[in-house]
Amino acid sequence: MAEGILKEKLKQLAIPAEVDSCGFESFHVGEHPDARAVEISRRHGIDISGHTARLFSTRDFQNFDLILVMDTTHYYKIMKLVPDEKNKAKVDFVMNAVFPGSNKAVPDPWYDDISAFEEVFSLLDSATDRIAGKIASQFQTP
Repeated sequence: MAEGILKEKLKQLAIPAEVDSCGFESFHVGEHPDARAVEISRRHGIDISGHTARLFSTRDFQNFDLILVMDTTHYYKIMKLVPDEKNKAKVDFVMNAVFPGSNKAVPDPWYDDISAFEEVFSLLDSATDRIAGKIASQFQTP
């Protein structure tokens, strides 16, 4: 959902940015998003149905300026792979955009009903508002 929400916001702002999401569980590679995530996103005018899961790669440090994590487990997995201090600075918790320095996790809605997906969408919507705003400010001319 985070990828779809941020892509839509950057598109609306006419910001040419690449946004991609990935994970660490190989058994999900190639799968589409959970139907509940697709449904909630669709209700908000965002189509994530075409996304397919992929694994995080060390190439992501070269390909992206910002690497956002959903929780502490993902953060530590990425930190084990980070090649240097410059790339370490690219990594942050997505919810730090709303709650700076809190390293607050995005709850995993997988084991709950669709209302949990709505809650996660709302959290990610708030965070991506701030992230998109920060990116947009980098594209503004003085």
